[in-house]
Amino acid sequence: MALLEVNNLDVRFALRQGDVKALRDVCFSLDRGERLGIVGESGAGKSVAAFSLLNLIAKPGYIAGGSITFDGQELTSMSDRALRKVRGHRISMIFQDPMMTLNPVLTIGEQMIECLKAHRRISSREARAISLRKLEQVQIPSPEKRLNHYPHELSGGMRQRIIIAIALLLDPDIIIADEPTTALDVTIQAEIMALLLELCEKHNVALVLITHDLGVVSQVTQRMLVMYAGRVIEEGPTREIINDPQHPYTQGLMNALPQMATPGARLNQIRGSMPSLNKLPTGCAFHPRCDFATRPEGTPRAACTDEVPGFVSSGNCRVACHMVAEMQHAERIPVEEKPS
Repeated sequence: MALLEVNNLDVRFALRQGDVKALRDVCFSLDRGERLGIVGESGAGKSVAAFSLLNLIAKPGYIAGGSITFDGQELTSMSDRALRKVRGHRISMIFQDPMMTLNPVLTIGEQMIECLKAHRRISSREARAISLRKLEQVQIPSPEKRLNHYPHELSGGMRQRIIIAIALLLDPDIIIADEPTTALDVTIQAEIMALLLELCEKHNVALVLITHDLGVVSQVTQRMLVMYAGRVIEEGPTREIINDPQHPYTQGLMNALPQMATPGARLNQIRGSMPSLNKLPTGCAFHPRCDFATRPEGTPRAACTDEVPGFVSSGNCRVACHMVAEMQHAERIPVEEKPS
């Protein structure tokens, strides 16, 4: 049995004009020690999916349906008191901005000790010793001194290392990392991701990595989900999706990478923009931006405009696209040669 199983997850936000569906029928699983990447444009639902795992959706958001099973326990129906034993303990989260996560008026040591004592019955001395060991694990220089520092006294990379140390404090089974390197420069990003990968492998910790960076996903994760407008549209082994994307949206993401463009030419891009969640197109949500949703003679494909696509298998991947079966039995147009 998988460590984490998400089935038919439906998350909505109750607004005056009606409920907005932020997530629709999201399904995936995560084994112990496995690394899963979730990618997509801003507004695709990546962070909402991550926050849903710990039922951290703020009102007016709520989980409207589906199940989230962690180690045999159903999290969606769990009481707040029971959830507190899971959050930060068995499932930890690393947020985008460490300055928004760390308390500016408490020292690093006070925050780490407080976290430990909230979940374990130990003395402050024992908690401090554990905190010191975790800072050493994330390669913080002079860790004894850092315990007495306030967040503003540390660099961005140092703060993110401390956030990782706090996430590892209670030896979790899963770490959810939501854009963990967004606020850092490229060199520090690489160091932080290498450190996170090393720690997860060493301690057999499962990782859910939310990012828009396909390069990071290809280097860190074993499996990936591609999300669009609140729905998973492609899932499978990372290498297989990166090397041979099946969904037109995934192909567009790959083509948008700078290295896919001819030097000196304009960068490739997916035309249009992500639809508003309260005004989703009928049928496949991607069809207004998709080159394959229109027939060669210029007429729209009825299936793409009228029917929400189900999943079909393509190799080891699952793809939600009406065109996959047709492309499997015909010579598929290479991504870089798609008609404009």
